[in-house]
Amino acid sequence: MATYAIGDIQGCRDEFARLLERLAFDPTNDRLWSLGDLVNRGPKSLEVLRFFKTLGECAVVVLGNHDLHLLALAAGNQRHARDSTLDAVLQAPDRDELLHWLRHRPLFFHSKKKNVALVHAGLPPQWDCTQAAELATEVESALRDTGYQEFLQGLYGNEPSRWRDDLRGMDRLRFIVNALTRLRYCDAEGTLLLKEKGLPGNQPEGALPWFQVPGRRSRDERIIFGHWSTLGYHTEDNIWAIDSGCLWGGELTAIRVRRKKTIERIAIDCPGYAEPGE
Repeated sequence: MATYAIGDIQGCRDEFARLLERLAFDPTNDRLWSLGDLVNRGPKSLEVLRFFKTLGECAVVVLGNHDLHLLALAAGNQRHARDSTLDAVLQAPDRDELLHWLRHRPLFFHSKKKNVALVHAGLPPQWDCTQAAELATEVESALRDTGYQEFLQGLYGNEPSRWRDDLRGMDRLRFIVNALTRLRYCDAEGTLLLKEKGLPGNQPEGALPWFQVPGRRSRDERIIFGHWSTLGYHTEDNIWAIDSGCLWGGELTAIRVRRKKTIERIAIDCPGYAEPGE
């Protein structure tokens, strides 16, 4: 039995199918972990959602910012509506079943068996994986509650940008969401710098990739994440970044996850459906 983690698909169903074929993925025996952003901008978001829903217990999907964007649109939050290609999902006859399934995915996943955690974007330096998992459940509860639409109406925004244990209400939930699904850079004090998106080495002074902040509490824990296509496939200090820019004409990456043995990378080339900056 093999366990594979896969980077951001973003509606690129054909490329995803080719990668599964390359892996010889067998859903009756293997496990598939998605780092989120199943949907948006690529041409076949609906087909990707339907496929993952059929996988049942053999798949783990942690939510990404584009997955949350789909849920927000469906709940009536039209902010950033023009930045999406999600009409096929929103108009599908099985839309309610798919969105219900998506709302019940986690924002953070830790496998004790494989000794590794999954998150779409990153962790601020103040959190270890135990705290991240606990805080993720607060957002998951809001998404699964009968009043989830109210939570999704307040989803967007970059504030607060700094974690405090006494944050409450929507400010607390928004920070957790932003950290787990949007983080790339922060400063040494853990302030989220959400507008910074480029390749390390080009960022403003004081901006650090979240995984390079000195003294981050999660440094000794193995973490796999996606979200950062300009970073590409990258590994250092117990982290594996595996969004290699399939949507933009890069690669779609999977890694075979083992507890102790070397983590193996498998990738395919992708034609691309969008230009960077769109």
